[in-house]
Amino acid sequence: MSMKFQGSEQYVATQDLKLSVNAAIALKRPLLVKGEPGTGKTMLAEEVAMALKMPLLQWHIKSTTKAQQGLYEYDAVSRLRDSQLGDDRVKDIHNYIVKGVLWQAFTADEPVALLIDEIDKADIEFPNDLLRELDRMEFYCYETRELVRAKHRPLVFITSNNEKELPDAFLRRCFFHYIRFPDTATMKQIVDVHFPDLKDELLSAAMKAFFDIRNLPGLKKKPSTSELLDWLKLLMAEDIPLSALQSQDDKVSVPPLVGALLKNEQDITMFEKLVFMNQRNR
Repeated sequence: MSMKFQGSEQYVATQDLKLSVNAAIALKRPLLVKGEPGTGKTMLAEEVAMALKMPLLQWHIKSTTKAQQGLYEYDAVSRLRDSQLGDDRVKDIHNYIVKGVLWQAFTADEPVALLIDEIDKADIEFPNDLLRELDRMEFYCYETRELVRAKHRPLVFITSNNEKELPDAFLRRCFFHYIRFPDTATMKQIVDVHFPDLKDELLSAAMKAFFDIRNLPGLKKKPSTSELLDWLKLLMAEDIPLSALQSQDDKVSVPPLVGALLKNEQDITMFEKLVFMNQRNR
């Protein structure tokens, strides 16, 4: 795969991130991307696939997901029902093999990008169960007695929110990148992509309010990039005036529509108490 990711118009990628994507391509290893929720891990796979003109297959992991589902599933129940109904389809077991995303990626006629999203949601054995398949780019289907081997090695993205540790043997097979939370300059670039017509004064005031909240000690859930973008969208839709975001001095104040940024009652209560104490100390 002699291709390079140079970034895209819709996704602000740091130099480190672009280097990591291209390193994974060069090494032919999955790119394991970690970072806070809402920092653009899933979007990275979508944008790289689009930039490199590759189809994207997505496998969103849940707590109940098993590795086998990514390969294939044998629908024995349907086959039994069809046999009772005398359906001719039962003679061919292939009719009851449900191909998973890995099977689809391996047998695609052109190279594809494959996203395994939020791998840390599954049980601890899940990554280990995929080691051989991701390493050798092949697996065996026992029901049809066939070896499914990759025609083209897919470009694999694996995301994790760090909810649980991944096994060392799995980590050894990946190239790793941690998406750090964007600094103010990078965040402005990200906002410019989504809201090119946002006035500088409103953006500066909104960014100050956002980072003031993010930097509060003891928050259960810090607001993320995606939540900032949602909040800005609301501020523009509701035509919130600049004055509503600016306090008379540099004291912390509750911004309008704060529910877009803080997502649980403990954080909102703590923030309101802090604002109250600030106002008392004026």
